[in-house]
Amino acid sequence: MPSQQSIDKVVLAYSGGLDTSVILHWIKATYDAEVIAFTADIGQGEEVEAARSKAIATGASAAHAVDLRREFVEDFVFPVLRAGAIYESYYLLGTSFARPLIAKHMVELARREGADAVAHGSTGKGNDQVRFELASYGLQPDIRVIAPWREWELKGREDCIAYAERYGIPTGITREKPYSMDANLYHISYEGGVLEDPWAEPPPGMWRLTVDPEAAPDSPRVVEVAFEAGTPVAIDGKRLDPVALLETANRLAGEHGVGRVDLVENRFVGMKSRGCYETPGGTLLYHAHKAVEQLTLDRQVLKLRDELVPRYAHAVYEGFWYAPEREVLQRTLDDIQRPVTGVARLKLYKGSVSILGRKSPNSLYRQDVVTFETDDVYHQGDADGFIKLSALRLRIAAQLGTGPDAGQAGA
Repeated sequence: MPSQQSIDKVVLAYSGGLDTSVILHWIKATYDAEVIAFTADIGQGEEVEAARSKAIATGASAAHAVDLRREFVEDFVFPVLRAGAIYESYYLLGTSFARPLIAKHMVELARREGADAVAHGSTGKGNDQVRFELASYGLQPDIRVIAPWREWELKGREDCIAYAERYGIPTGITREKPYSMDANLYHISYEGGVLEDPWAEPPPGMWRLTVDPEAAPDSPRVVEVAFEAGTPVAIDGKRLDPVALLETANRLAGEHGVGRVDLVENRFVGMKSRGCYETPGGTLLYHAHKAVEQLTLDRQVLKLRDELVPRYAHAVYEGFWYAPEREVLQRTLDDIQRPVTGVARLKLYKGSVSILGRKSPNSLYRQDVVTFETDDVYHQGDADGFIKLSALRLRIAAQLGTGPDAGQAGA
């Protein structure tokens, strides 16, 4: 039930969709509060200005639509890319790190407007409620949060549609949509509806950013991506600003069906959830980044980085963007990225990405060391002592009868 403590003004994360339109009306009616709508343009492809106008028409006292695309790419997409972060081997975290950015600007707006609370439309079963609220509390400890899905009596989509119809709230939606969708400049996520059955194939026409790999061009596309200290700076030799670079990567990879993932993941709140993710440009940049790292990172440094990545990915996925552990990990991982400067050449073909080549001025690769031809650098006989020293503990265990086959001696 809503808190009895007075709330006079609320900043609402507003998308213009069914849920947030109903929420705007519900907050006004339930709390008798002024609602200020906040719409973040992070490249979701929606008419952001239309959402602002719709918020006013639905009863908001004010509506702000802010272009955050550059900040999103520079301060969220690229740091996660430099970290090489991926959740449960598949998910490139595109929704996870969008929420802290939105929360940051909601809190700043609440301060400017003297608002008592912020509100969001995330459900009580999902990860986004955690991400919004951890970020909000981390930035303003005394902020109050209104989460209608944890408070009201509405149970689902049909109830929201009925509520909107009862109060004449414009939504522009129909009951036929078989899944929910969340988009930004980095990716689109799809979940719910028909996708709740993990055996069911995604419906035809669902994917928005990528062509069907089977319908992709029969000729592959070769792409070169340049990096400086782990950050992508150019595609095919053309230096681009962060937003244009990601848009270009999305277009090139999407045309060749690259970047689709169908995943049953472990949500932070404790349940398994089936989600489909479409991250064409991010997939291309992820593999290109890996290719340059192969040349430039010391073996033990790379091993350390790989040990840290799961912790970093979990921190981002679980909403701890503004937590000290994520920030410490980010500084460490960014320091590791200092030598990761170079160019990767990749082939896009019918849903796949493959590395064709890589080069770097900081390359640790020495052809005169690895060659199978005659050389004066590596003395192959030195390997004999190296192998015997490496095997010493194994030989001692075998002599003592405590080796891995010891239990089968009497079999």
